[in-house]
Amino acid sequence: MDRISSAERSRNMARVPSRDTKPEIAVRSALHRKGYRFRKNARGLPGTPDIVMPKYGVVIEVRGCFWHRHSAVHCKLSSTPASNVEFWQSKFTRNVERDLANAAKLRCLGWRVLTVWECAVRRDLPKVIIRIESFLFKS
Repeated sequence: MDRISSAERSRNMARVPSRDTKPEIAVRSALHRKGYRFRKNARGLPGTPDIVMPKYGVVIEVRGCFWHRHSAVHCKLSSTPASNVEFWQSKFTRNVERDLANAAKLRCLGWRVLTVWECAVRRDLPKVIIRIESFLFKS
């Protein structure tokens, strides 16, 4: 049972940002410090990707584990709320399907797509940046 009313829960969830989240900002800042330049939230591309690096033909999606259903066994951030389970399952399924469709569209347009998970950014940002750099220079 939820401790707050559904109206208040709805207001709280509506305030969760969809862009410029802490993990996104952390990744962008680290990339910028290393001298990489990019566009953020490019509207002309499917799904408005978080980070676009045209020089490398790469799109980086920084995914929140909760909203995008990180399926790793060790990820504790992708829990499912106990109340209104059907609603949440439906919402999460739509999010994942949309993510897959947008990634496929980007690949069809010639972009290489890398997904970075929130828990990885929190756990070890330098390791995430190394992974991104190896992806940039992989052909």
